[in-house]
Amino acid sequence: MSGNHESRDSIDRFCRQYLQLERDLDYPSSTVLQETHTQNVLYESLFADGAVAYPPPPRYRLRVLKELVKRIEASIDDWDQYGVSDDLMSSLSELLALPLPSELAAAQHKSYVTYSPSLLDQSHPSSSPHQITLLESRNLISAAGTTGLRTWEAALHLGQYLCANPALIQGKRTLELGAGTGYLSILCAKFLEATQVIASDGSDDVVANLPDNFFVNGLQGSERISAMDLKWGYGLVGTEEAEWNGGRPVDVVLGADITYDKSIIPTLAGTLNDLFGMFPEVKVLIAATERNRETFDAFLDVCHGRNFDIVEVDFQVLRRADQRGPFYNDEVPIRICSIEKQ
Repeated sequence: MSGNHESRDSIDRFCRQYLQLERDLDYPSSTVLQETHTQNVLYESLFADGAVAYPPPPRYRLRVLKELVKRIEASIDDWDQYGVSDDLMSSLSELLALPLPSELAAAQHKSYVTYSPSLLDQSHPSSSPHQITLLESRNLISAAGTTGLRTWEAALHLGQYLCANPALIQGKRTLELGAGTGYLSILCAKFLEATQVIASDGSDDVVANLPDNFFVNGLQGSERISAMDLKWGYGLVGTEEAEWNGGRPVDVVLGADITYDKSIIPTLAGTLNDLFGMFPEVKVLIAATERNRETFDAFLDVCHGRNFDIVEVDFQVLRRADQRGPFYNDEVPIRICSIEKQ
């Protein structure tokens, strides 16, 4: 194998997409796949026992491995020189022998999804890969009455923006609203050197699940990150506490895909207003996937009515072909807004 940069990139891209449970994978080219070295790397990285601490579900592994072996076989033009890895074939046989759940049943199960925030490779060079693994209900738009049990595109995009601008988070106390799976909060605590991170959500189910994702990412017992039940529209300081969050300040507030429902926008704006009242210098960054322009405009209108200054951040979604992880839709605009109180 030539070992050229293009080959390494295509293998790395495929591995990252596989760990993120992407439906449509970019398999390496035929000339790369037929090489023994490529097959060994793919086996050792993805399919060997213990290769992945939190692997994709068996149905997904089987589907990808069947397609991979099929493509390897099709790539071989000289069976005297090339062949299919015995290790890959053995892994395929083992998966075929497993009693797998039906597709419908599998869709109800949570799965481990591993994201690769690639922009960290430049800002935070490391010998080990930058990865965030989350337990998600990927196939359910609204699991248990909430959208917070999977990671949405705006969180991935805002995460890339923060990776490109790490000084926004480094040494700061950060509050995430509508944290969902906790992707942004974990990114800030694990890689971006935040002093303190609060992953807040209004769903009891979501808040109860957050410690599991902290654990998977080695943040269990960390004083830097915590989960908080925070329902918008209610006073931040309750009757049982004189000061919110023990009197500790917040420097940065993050929110991603939390403006999708017009009915909750006034309560969200009310909570932002409370935060500005307590922390006048706080920096607020909200990212939204523009599925419905009318809904986002409603958010902007409510913010203007509260005398918030809104500046749109110029940070474009990369074309899918140029993404190196995390991978997300490049066809729908994702807007990032910086908000301050006038």
